[in-house]
Amino acid sequence: MRASDRAYATLLDEIQSGRLRPGAVLGEVEQAARLGVSRTPLREALGRLAADGLVAQQSPRVTVVTAIDAGDIREIFEVRRALEESAARLAAQRGDAGSFADLARDFAGVDLAGGDGTDAYYGLIARFDLALDAAVANDYLTAALRTVRTHLVRVRRLARDNPGRLAASVSEHRLIAAAIAAGDADLAAHATHVHLHNALTNILDSLKQTP
Repeated sequence: MRASDRAYATLLDEIQSGRLRPGAVLGEVEQAARLGVSRTPLREALGRLAADGLVAQQSPRVTVVTAIDAGDIREIFEVRRALEESAARLAAQRGDAGSFADLARDFAGVDLAGGDGTDAYYGLIARFDLALDAAVANDYLTAALRTVRTHLVRVRRLARDNPGRLAASVSEHRLIAAAIAAGDADLAAHATHVHLHNALTNILDSLKQTP
Protein backbone atom coordinates (compact mmCIF):
# COMPACT_ATOMS: atom_id res chain seq x y z
CA MET A 1 0.00 0.00 0.00
CA ARG A 2 1.31 3.45 -0.91
CA ALA A 3 2.19 5.80 1.94
CA SER A 4 -0.53 8.24 0.86
CA ASP A 5 -3.15 5.46 0.78
CA ARG A 6 -2.08 4.29 4.24
CA ALA A 7 -2.27 7.82 5.64
CA TYR A 8 -5.67 8.36 4.02
CA ALA A 9 -7.07 5.10 5.39
CA THR A 10 -5.84 5.84 8.92
CA LEU A 11 -7.16 9.40 8.99
CA LEU A 12 -10.47 8.35 7.41
CA ASP A 13 -10.99 5.70 10.08
CA GLU A 14 -10.12 8.14 12.86
CA ILE A 15 -12.54 10.76 11.53
CA GLN A 16 -15.37 8.29 10.94
CA SER A 17 -14.92 6.65 14.34
CA GLY A 18 -14.86 10.00 16.13
CA ARG A 19 -11.31 9.69 17.43
CA LEU A 20 -10.58 12.81 15.39
CA ARG A 21 -13.49 15.05 16.30
CA PRO A 22 -14.91 17.99 14.32
CA GLY A 23 -12.57 20.94 14.67
CA ALA A 24 -9.51 18.78 15.36
CA VAL A 25 -6.42 20.42 13.90
CA LEU A 26 -4.35 18.29 11.53
CA GLY A 27 -1.01 20.05 11.45
CA GLU A 28 1.07 18.89 8.53
CA VAL A 29 4.31 18.38 10.46
CA GLU A 30 2.67 16.68 13.44
CA GLN A 31 0.50 14.34 11.37
CA ALA A 32 3.32 13.32 9.06
CA ALA A 33 5.44 12.37 12.08
CA ARG A 34 2.57 10.58 13.81
CA LEU A 35 1.66 8.53 10.75
CA GLY A 36 5.26 7.82 9.79
CA VAL A 37 5.06 9.35 6.32
CA SER A 38 6.68 12.28 4.60
CA ARG A 39 4.79 15.48 3.89
CA THR A 40 4.09 14.72 0.23
CA PRO A 41 1.98 11.58 0.80
CA LEU A 42 0.33 13.28 3.79
CA ARG A 43 -0.70 16.19 1.56
CA GLU A 44 -2.12 13.71 -0.95
CA ALA A 45 -4.13 12.03 1.82
CA LEU A 46 -5.42 15.36 3.13
CA GLY A 47 -6.35 16.37 -0.42
CA ARG A 48 -8.48 13.24 -0.78
CA LEU A 49 -10.15 13.87 2.58
CA ALA A 50 -10.85 17.45 1.52
CA ALA A 51 -12.43 16.17 -1.69
CA ASP A 52 -14.59 13.89 0.47
CA GLY A 53 -15.66 16.93 2.49
CA LEU A 54 -14.24 15.50 5.71
CA VAL A 55 -11.52 18.12 6.25
CA ALA A 56 -11.02 21.73 5.27
CA GLN A 57 -7.82 23.74 4.89
CA GLN A 58 -7.51 26.71 7.23
CA SER A 59 -4.02 27.75 6.17
CA PRO A 60 -1.32 26.37 3.86
CA ARG A 61 -0.12 23.94 6.55
CA VAL A 62 -3.13 23.54 8.84
CA THR A 63 -6.19 21.43 8.08
CA VAL A 64 -9.16 20.81 10.38
CA VAL A 65 -11.79 18.09 10.55
CA THR A 66 -15.10 19.47 9.31
CA ALA A 67 -18.17 19.65 11.52
CA ILE A 68 -21.42 17.93 10.66
CA ASP A 69 -24.65 19.56 11.79
CA ALA A 70 -28.39 19.05 11.29
CA GLY A 71 -28.37 20.95 8.00
CA ASP A 72 -25.55 18.81 6.63
CA ILE A 73 -27.34 15.63 7.71
CA ARG A 74 -30.59 16.67 6.03
CA GLU A 75 -28.71 17.38 2.79
CA ILE A 76 -26.92 14.03 2.97
CA PHE A 77 -30.25 12.26 3.41
CA GLU A 78 -31.81 14.14 0.49
CA VAL A 79 -29.12 12.70 -1.75
CA ARG A 80 -29.20 9.34 0.01
CA ARG A 81 -32.96 9.00 -0.46
CA ALA A 82 -32.75 9.64 -4.20
CA LEU A 83 -29.84 7.23 -4.67
CA GLU A 84 -30.91 4.39 -2.39
CA GLU A 85 -34.54 4.29 -3.48
CA SER A 86 -33.37 4.08 -7.12
CA ALA A 87 -30.82 1.42 -6.18
CA ALA A 88 -33.45 -0.66 -4.38
CA ARG A 89 -35.72 -0.55 -7.43
CA LEU A 90 -32.94 -1.57 -9.79
CA ALA A 91 -31.74 -4.33 -7.46
CA ALA A 92 -35.26 -5.80 -7.36
CA GLN A 93 -35.24 -5.87 -11.16
CA ARG A 94 -31.66 -7.03 -11.71
CA GLY A 95 -30.38 -8.67 -8.53
CA ASP A 96 -29.89 -12.30 -7.60
CA ALA A 97 -32.96 -13.29 -5.59
CA GLY A 98 -31.10 -15.95 -3.62
CA SER A 99 -28.43 -13.55 -2.38
CA PHE A 100 -31.00 -11.11 -1.03
CA ALA A 101 -33.11 -13.90 0.45
CA ASP A 102 -29.99 -14.99 2.36
CA LEU A 103 -29.46 -11.42 3.56
CA ALA A 104 -33.10 -11.19 4.69
CA ARG A 105 -32.62 -14.35 6.76
CA ASP A 106 -29.41 -12.97 8.22
CA PHE A 107 -31.14 -9.73 9.22
CA ALA A 108 -33.92 -11.79 10.81
CA GLY A 109 -31.30 -13.61 12.88
CA VAL A 110 -29.47 -10.51 14.17
CA ASP A 111 -29.00 -10.52 17.95
CA LEU A 112 -28.23 -7.03 19.20
CA ALA A 113 -28.05 -8.23 22.81
CA GLY A 114 -24.73 -9.98 22.29
CA GLY A 115 -21.45 -8.28 23.14
CA ASP A 116 -20.56 -7.70 19.52
CA GLY A 117 -24.13 -7.64 18.21
CA THR A 118 -24.08 -4.02 17.05
CA ASP A 119 -20.75 -4.39 15.25
CA ALA A 120 -22.00 -7.61 13.60
CA TYR A 121 -25.11 -5.75 12.46
CA TYR A 122 -23.08 -2.98 10.86
CA GLY A 123 -20.96 -5.64 9.19
CA LEU A 124 -24.16 -7.14 7.77
CA ILE A 125 -25.16 -3.71 6.46
CA ALA A 126 -21.80 -3.53 4.68
CA ARG A 127 -22.55 -6.90 3.04
CA PHE A 128 -25.98 -5.65 2.03
CA ASP A 129 -24.43 -2.52 0.49
CA LEU A 130 -21.98 -4.62 -1.52
CA ALA A 131 -24.79 -6.86 -2.77
CA LEU A 132 -26.87 -3.81 -3.67
CA ASP A 133 -24.01 -2.27 -5.64
CA ALA A 134 -23.40 -5.51 -7.52
CA ALA A 135 -27.09 -5.89 -8.34
CA VAL A 136 -27.47 -2.32 -9.58
CA ALA A 137 -24.53 -2.75 -11.98
CA ASN A 138 -24.29 1.01 -12.58
CA ASP A 139 -20.85 2.46 -11.89
CA TYR A 140 -22.11 6.04 -11.79
CA LEU A 141 -24.80 5.28 -9.22
CA THR A 142 -22.54 3.17 -7.03
CA ALA A 143 -19.78 5.82 -7.12
CA ALA A 144 -22.28 8.39 -5.88
CA LEU A 145 -23.45 5.99 -3.17
CA ARG A 146 -19.86 5.44 -1.99
CA THR A 147 -19.43 9.19 -1.51
CA VAL A 148 -22.59 9.40 0.58
CA ARG A 149 -21.61 6.34 2.65
CA THR A 150 -18.29 7.97 3.53
CA HIS A 151 -20.24 10.58 5.47
CA LEU A 152 -22.87 8.16 6.76
CA VAL A 153 -20.31 6.31 8.89
CA ARG A 154 -19.95 9.47 10.99
CA VAL A 155 -23.69 10.07 11.04
CA ARG A 156 -24.57 6.50 12.02
CA ARG A 157 -22.55 6.78 15.23
CA LEU A 158 -25.33 9.02 16.53
CA ALA A 159 -27.77 6.08 16.46
CA ARG A 160 -25.49 3.46 18.03
CA ASP A 161 -26.66 4.26 21.59
CA ASN A 162 -30.37 3.90 20.78
CA PRO A 163 -31.28 0.20 21.15
CA GLY A 164 -34.88 0.74 20.05
CA ARG A 165 -33.83 2.45 16.84
CA LEU A 166 -31.24 -0.23 16.07
CA ALA A 167 -33.83 -2.98 16.49
CA ALA A 168 -36.24 -1.18 14.18
CA SER A 169 -33.44 -0.64 11.64
CA VAL A 170 -32.74 -4.38 11.59
CA SER A 171 -36.39 -5.08 10.74
CA GLU A 172 -36.40 -2.38 8.07
CA HIS A 173 -33.33 -3.81 6.39
CA ARG A 174 -34.86 -7.28 6.50
CA LEU A 175 -37.95 -6.00 4.69
CA ILE A 176 -35.87 -4.22 2.04
CA ALA A 177 -33.80 -7.34 1.38
CA ALA A 178 -36.93 -9.52 1.25
CA ALA A 179 -38.63 -7.16 -1.20
CA ILE A 180 -35.58 -7.19 -3.47
CA ALA A 181 -35.46 -10.99 -3.26
CA ALA A 182 -39.14 -11.11 -4.28
CA GLY A 183 -38.49 -8.81 -7.24
CA ASP A 184 -40.96 -6.24 -5.87
CA ALA A 185 -39.41 -2.94 -6.96
CA ASP A 186 -42.20 -0.75 -5.54
CA LEU A 187 -42.03 -2.37 -2.10
CA ALA A 188 -38.23 -2.25 -2.07
CA ALA A 189 -38.25 1.49 -2.84
CA HIS A 190 -41.05 2.20 -0.35
CA ALA A 191 -39.36 0.20 2.42
CA THR A 192 -36.14 2.09 1.74
CA HIS A 193 -38.01 5.40 1.94
CA VAL A 194 -39.53 4.47 5.32
CA HIS A 195 -36.15 3.29 6.65
CA LEU A 196 -34.42 6.53 5.66
CA HIS A 197 -37.23 8.66 7.07
CA ASN A 198 -36.99 6.87 10.42
CA ALA A 199 -33.19 7.00 10.44
CA LEU A 200 -33.13 10.74 9.75
CA THR A 201 -35.77 11.47 12.38
CA ASN A 202 -33.83 9.51 15.00
CA ILE A 203 -30.51 11.17 14.18
CA LEU A 204 -31.98 14.68 14.31
CA ASP A 205 -33.64 13.84 17.64
CA SER A 206 -30.29 12.61 18.95
CA LEU A 207 -28.66 15.89 17.97
CA LYS A 208 -31.28 17.86 19.88
CA GLN A 209 -30.53 15.85 23.01
CA THR A 210 -26.76 16.33 22.73
CA PRO A 211 -25.57 19.03 25.14
